[in-house]
Amino acid sequence: MPQAVLIGPPGSGKSSVGRALSRTTQLTFSDTDHLIEQRAGKKIAEIFVEDGEATFRELEASVVEQALTEESGVLSLGGGSILNEKSQILLRECGALIVFLEVGIGQAAPRIGFNQDRPMLLINPRQTWLKLMEERLPIYQSLADVTISTDSKKPQEVAEQIAEILKVRLG
Repeated sequence: MPQAVLIGPPGSGKSSVGRALSRTTQLTFSDTDHLIEQRAGKKIAEIFVEDGEATFRELEASVVEQALTEESGVLSLGGGSILNEKSQILLRECGALIVFLEVGIGQAAPRIGFNQDRPMLLINPRQTWLKLMEERLPIYQSLADVTISTDSKKPQEVAEQIAEILKVRLG
């Protein structure tokens, strides 16, 4: 079981904060997007184009389930992985600190550049991001043990906040 699971929308800093938190706490770091690409043998954008979103979401749910049982340090989840109901249940039951990394679109846009590696954001990226957040925000909030804004913060600053919470939680 991971010690901390990072959730949030594209551009919230899940991967950057996860790596920084890993260095700060000496815990391992895993990113489900990377694990999906390893398992599929291709980039997420290619999975979306070649196999479709439904296939991607099935693979994502399987990887999340495995990561929540096998990973032991810091785990970063893909932004949409929280849409799967089984993943939501597993997150609630896993015992890890669930951290919602919150970000505004003004900060998210330059971080992710709305590029081709993020297939959900290819068409009308700002409007799509806002629509995704409308759907996902209540889920992020319901799953989170703690919410931390990453707006105008460096990944290391956010990682240090989370590390303090973990220190208190783990005693």
